[in-house]
Amino acid sequence: MTAQKHLVPPLAALRERRSAKWRSHPADVLPLPVAEMDFPLAEPIARVLREAIDRSDTGYAAPTRELAHALHGYARRAWGWTIDPDHVRTVTDVGIGIVETLRRLVSPGDGVALSPPVYEPFSWWIREVGAHPVEVPLATLPDGERRLDLNALEQAFAAPGTVAYLLCNPHNPLGLVHSRQELTALAELADRYGVHVLSDEIHAPLTLPGAAFVPYLSVSGAARHRGFAFHSASKGWNLAGLKAATVVTADPAPKRYVDRLSPHSLFRTGHLGVLATIAAFEEGDAWLAEIVSALDHNRRLLGELLTRHLPAVGYRPPRAGFLAWLDFRHFSGQSWGDDPAAHLLKTARVALTSGLGYGAEGRGFARLNFGCAPETLTEAVTRIAEPHAMLGS
Repeated sequence: MTAQKHLVPPLAALRERRSAKWRSHPADVLPLPVAEMDFPLAEPIARVLREAIDRSDTGYAAPTRELAHALHGYARRAWGWTIDPDHVRTVTDVGIGIVETLRRLVSPGDGVALSPPVYEPFSWWIREVGAHPVEVPLATLPDGERRLDLNALEQAFAAPGTVAYLLCNPHNPLGLVHSRQELTALAELADRYGVHVLSDEIHAPLTLPGAAFVPYLSVSGAARHRGFAFHSASKGWNLAGLKAATVVTADPAPKRYVDRLSPHSLFRTGHLGVLATIAAFEEGDAWLAEIVSALDHNRRLLGELLTRHLPAVGYRPPRAGFLAWLDFRHFSGQSWGDDPAAHLLKTARVALTSGLGYGAEGRGFARLNFGCAPETLTEAVTRIAEPHAMLGS
């Protein structure tokens, strides 16, 4: 199934939603920044939530292994990866999981490496635990493709005080899907220098046709020896507000750190989030396949629209997720400055995510969410291409 209109509610109905995406801007703004999709919930998830509400089942999350076993089944079907349910810990969300794991790995002043342009909160999380970010930008290949810079990562890992690396797998905001070869080489470097790798794999279910997601912990014994993986249904099935995620390990050494998480961490997780996540992993495959098809359609549509209306905008179709990293630095000799998202919000009434939060590598870039109806995507590009937006009047 492709991204047909009936997959997404009308814009007027979407504006009745009360989430941040729809309440952060006035009604005349087309909101395409926040990383949530416009598609309706998968019916198995909606059913589970309705049933919980009908029985007034809104208490604390229960200490069961259901979520661990649901993730085990999904990972085996989707990626051929066998997870030990005893190595799965439920946490509030991926961000909290990473922060609380880092607290047990780092001391004040330690360095934690990351590869910008990368998900903006990574830097916040590193500073939150008293460490400092060590930026190792993605390498740029001759054809313009960005990849992990393994040589630079080795230098960073070898430096005194670098104790961890935050891996974005797949990589937000570029939609990169790292290869098994790259991840294996990364794991070897990390193990050689005693660096822990924390792999944020939240966008993995949304890997698009033509690419294959590789779980970091599946690549080698070295990856498992110092690795942690963070999984959630929040992006794949649009459940971010329900708050449930997992920390996965595959070796006794990293599991010891996870075992030191607060015993109250389960009760900070949303009970409805756990129920919805179990339903997603166990019954959500068919819905997810439709959404992946819709996103594949939209990433190609975006390329066609940009070629037709905004050929100066740089765009490499992502291989995973619903986010496009757009290069607005050159418009026939004119520039929209370091923050084109601010310009477009003012002149075109289209809200994108500013690239500035992604480090120096994000200057002149903006992130666009194409997890929407094709008509919405078309309107957004059309608005941006209108003369008053182009000229900044």
